[in-house]
Amino acid sequence: MTLKKSDFVEIEYTGRIKGGEIFDTNIKSDAEKINLDVETKPLIICLGQRMILPALDDFLIGKDIGEYKISLAPEQAFGKRNKELVKTVPIGVFKNQSQNPSPGMVFHFDGLIGKITSVSGGRVIIDFNNPLAGKEVEYTLKVKREITDTNEKIKAFLFYYARKEFNFSFGNGKVTVECSKHEQKALSSLKNKLKEIFSLELEFAEPKPRSINKQQEISDNAQ
Repeated sequence: MTLKKSDFVEIEYTGRIKGGEIFDTNIKSDAEKINLDVETKPLIICLGQRMILPALDDFLIGKDIGEYKISLAPEQAFGKRNKELVKTVPIGVFKNQSQNPSPGMVFHFDGLIGKITSVSGGRVIIDFNNPLAGKEVEYTLKVKREITDTNEKIKAFLFYYARKEFNFSFGNGKVTVECSKHEQKALSSLKNKLKEIFSLELEFAEPKPRSINKQQEISDNAQ
């Protein structure tokens, strides 16, 4: 089976610095090697939608179900280091926020993530480069299966972008997602992408009240 753009596939992956340590994985045994205490599970993506690094996305199109290994130069992975992303900030900026900066600390600045590299003479040097910028990396990829069930595809699509599972139904040219008004506003940005992939319109519905059977109601009232 040759994979093509817009196919949904389930993959396992591990990313390493070239010849070095693991920095990302969704495989339990590899996560344990770096003491990564997170729930690991297969990743379901739609090929050609940049749900993974573009270089990996392009690599998988045209391949078959199976295992692969690929090396990426910095410009294909997390970019080259940019000296302009290393900033010097007066220590007073931190003191005014009752913060005591020290090397290694990570902060959010105007939507960017920066790591403090040094504190000296009233100045704080912050590196806003991606920690993997300038590094050659390698990935092992295992394409476990192609997803053909539309329900599973939509579920994976919504979870990828919202990091939440929703109740939904589809048919008659539309997908109806049950979610709050706040969530509707956020999910509206997916309308065009969902139509491109599934040829379905996105609609919303208020979440249905959770039904509680009589036995459960008695149990809850007794607590």
